[in-house]
Amino acid sequence: MTKYTLPMIAALALTAVPVKADKLTEIYKGERITVTIPYGPGGTYDKYGSSFSNHLGRHIPGKPNMIMQYMPGAGGAKAMNWFYNVAPKAGRNLMVPLDNTVVNKVLRPKKMRYEPTKFTWLGSSNQTNAVIVIRSDKGINNILDMRKIPAIGSTSGKNSSTYIFCMLAAKLLNLKLKMVTGYKGSSRSIFAIEQGEVDLTAPNWLAWSSKVPHWFVGKKPYAKPILQNGYFKDPNLPNVPMLTELVKPEEKPLAAFLASAGVLGRGLVLPPGAPNYLVKPLRAAYDKMNADKRFLKELKKRKLRLMASTGEQVQKVVATAMKSTSPEVVAKVRKLVFGK
Repeated sequence: MTKYTLPMIAALALTAVPVKADKLTEIYKGERITVTIPYGPGGTYDKYGSSFSNHLGRHIPGKPNMIMQYMPGAGGAKAMNWFYNVAPKAGRNLMVPLDNTVVNKVLRPKKMRYEPTKFTWLGSSNQTNAVIVIRSDKGINNILDMRKIPAIGSTSGKNSSTYIFCMLAAKLLNLKLKMVTGYKGSSRSIFAIEQGEVDLTAPNWLAWSSKVPHWFVGKKPYAKPILQNGYFKDPNLPNVPMLTELVKPEEKPLAAFLASAGVLGRGLVLPPGAPNYLVKPLRAAYDKMNADKRFLKELKKRKLRLMASTGEQVQKVVATAMKSTSPEVVAKVRKLVFGK
């Protein structure tokens, strides 16, 4: 059997001739694919990433083994920058990218050393809305109560979707909110509420419903969702208001700016420079995984859901979001969230 070296793979990438399944088998058989998670263990990035690792390999010719590596730091930006600039390009490295990949790049271009459109999306298995959940004993029944009652929130860092969403909502709605950074992922941020360190946080709804579903049951629930943001309401939260519903008409573009995070959801990307001939078969493998009953069974077991998008669909969302965001909107959001 021919063993493909990195130079051989690079040479194949330059040819327009499609690589057949038996060639892909030679490339991947007995090999290992590493899936990078931009946060620590326990969050939905980890849960989806481990589910991908357990099932995607069966649908790739050669059936490579798949392992995970965690790279928390800077609200996920550490891993994103590493994956774009340093990760090997031979097709044996994948990543569960940040849902706010576009938002971060546009807001903090110097710190985000990557170009969103140059990642190659294989697909997505969920769509995520950021949802602010607050402990019920705080006495805040709806988000506008925070105009009078101050609250403290937890998040990983200023690059996280939680921080950006919460700070933008606070400034647009005139809320009394302070955010504490440094928590490693949504699990730690949620645990901080239970420990009494903070009052709220705002990961996506799947983080809430999969980690602490018991918080939201009974006549006196421990916590309640009070605000969400995305292109559409989460199907499980029809009565929780969207940020776009509460802001002034002239401020709606500022709230809508964050919506691409929901659509990007939880999926996988190849780094820039990966061989072009791998894109089509890896996307096909991802689609097959999304249709795999065993994959769906694992998601249900983990209390996760499947809201599938193809790699082509996600790639178009990224391209459109990068092109359609006006400099005026970006400047206003940046000033509101980061103060400059």
